Amino acid sequence: MIFKQLYEELSSTYTYLLACEDTGQAVLIDPVYPTAERDLHIINAMGLKLIYSIDTHIHADHITSARRLKELAGSQIVYPVTSQCDCPDIRAEEGRAIIIGSVTIDPLYTPGHTDDHYAYKIGDKVLTGDALLIDGCGRTDFQNGNAEDLYKTVREKLFALPDDTLVYPAHDYNHRHVSSIAQEKERNPRLGGDTTIEEFKKIMANLNLAYPKFIDHAVPGNKLCGVCPEDLPEKYDLYCQEMSESPQG
Repeated sequence: MIFKQLYEELSSTYTYLLACEDTGQAVLIDPVYPTAERDLHIINAMGLKLIYSIDTHIHADHITSARRLKELAGSQIVYPVTSQCDCPDIRAEEGRAIIIGSVTIDPLYTPGHTDDHYAYKIGDKVLTGDALLIDGCGRTDFQNGNAEDLYKTVREKLFALPDDTLVYPAHDYNHRHVSSIAQEKERNPRLGGDTTIEEFKKIMANLNLAYPKFIDHAVPGNKLCGVCPEDLPEKYDLYCQEMSESPQG
């Protein structure tokens, strides 16, 4: 299997490229609008063909490039079955694997950050989206997020995976790339150790985070599988401008 971690610096988002070496079929998980052409350039340069773009949830901090990738490469759009929108070609659902050649992607329903959130397990790796971050987790105060649900998602589902499972999040704001289930169980300050559900709920309630600056534009655009609003304020132009060159993780 080909596995590559890509990075979009504006929203500090990791996009994941997976591919079957035998068939040349490729998938992008959590692709971001400004880096659509960069990602396709990488895929084409490796002699691969993009089959699917897959999102973990309806994002609030960036606009997905799913629709743009479909226009450019003919790839199919995959969203969680729980996402309230009509634009996907395929729905990811727990218990129904997504197959590309010899690569099996197992969707895991992981609500809490949002109510539609999914993670994706591929062999000894789990792409956790915004549910489980390195030494942290996604916020739970918008898009029907729920701290109790997130606690159960992480402690009962993700932490039940083998300890040596590698954790690849959708974001890291300190340029870290990977963790493991064992590491997060031991030292995650919000969810690790013997943290109780009541302690976690208190932690999340006291974060006092600012209202997400891009949410009012990102969520409607992502419910359309990646449409940039026509009335986008100028200060957010970069979120909808394609860049052929940007840092990679």
